[in-house]
Formats: sequence, structure tokens, C-alpha cells
Amino acid sequence: EVQLVESGGGLVQAGGSLRLSCAASGSTFDDYAIGWFRQAPGKEREGVSCIDSLDGTTYYADSVRGRFTISSDNAKNTVYLQMNSLEPEDTAVYYCVLGAFRPLTIYTFGEASFWDYWGQGTQVTVSS
Repeated sequence: EVQLVESGGGLVQAGGSLRLSCAASGSTFDDYAIGWFRQAPGKEREGVSCIDSLDGTTYYADSVRGRFTISSDNAKNTVYLQMNSLEPEDTAVYYCVLGAFRPLTIYTFGEASFWDYWGQGTQVTVSS
């Protein structure tokens, strides 16, 4: 079983930055991806970004590319999401996810049903 615990959410003004962290514990797969989804009120969950443990390849949604950066510290079993130039449209609950599905592509990473484990979520609110 895998446990994912997010931290780092909060309230920030538009144009500001936040860094989310996700600590993974328990048994993980040898070959997996870890990343972030978000869900705004009244909207479907959206894949934000993920990183492939196999080769470090990263994927981003078009809406965040160039503003968000995903990274991982394998020694700490932690993944980070650095969010810069935040916009009110980024307001959502952000979930850490982990999964072992293949192929992992720019098209498949955004499918919520493919991911095996979800964290409890952390709220990010961007004020205008």
C-alpha cells in the first residue's frame, strides 16, 4: 500500500508562487510515475504534471507549461510542484498521484482512472 501526503498549499495573490510537496511512503512499484492532478469547484479533475521514475521524463498540461515545474528527490521519496506566475484559474484542490500504467504519454497522463493512488489533496487559492 502506498500513502501520499501533500503539503504546501495556501492562499497567494495572482502572480505569486507556491511550492507543493508530496511525500510517498509504503510499498511502491519498481517502475512508476508520480505527479499532480487538480480539481476546481464544478470542474472535472485535470492532470497537471507528472514525472516518470524510469527516465525522469516530465509531462505538463498546456495550461501550466512554462509556469509550473515538477521535480523529485528520490532519496526522500518526495515530489515537488513549483508553481510560478499563479493565476486565479489555478485555484483548485491539488492531488498527488502515483501509478504504474504504461504507456505514459502526454495523452495518457491526464486520465484520472489510470492512477492507482491519490493523496488527500491540498487547497491552492489564487486571489486576483
